[in-house]
Amino acid sequence: MNKTLTKAEIVEAIYEKTDKNRADVRNVVESLLEIMKKAIKKDNALLLSGFGKFEAYDKNARKGRNPQTDQSITLDARKVVVFRLSRKFRAELNPDE
Repeated sequence: MNKTLTKAEIVEAIYEKTDKNRADVRNVVESLLEIMKKAIKKDNALLLSGFGKFEAYDKNARKGRNPQTDQSITLDARKVVVFRLSRKFRAELNPDE
């Protein structure tokens, strides 16, 4: 089964490669994530060259159904975030294409 990389593991990996203490590394990682979240909220997009692009967009209200009762419901409008790989990263993941 695939393992998911956690924020704590990212902090640990950076800690092992630098001379900073864990608390400083954790603060930097938290700050980076806050900057990323603010950028997506404000600009609806965040581009990381060579990695990919996060984009937020509005999804309209739509009809749906409750699968347990088969009752029709209306799903509210909401914002969603999608991630699109950069071409460079996609080529690294799929070298045979």
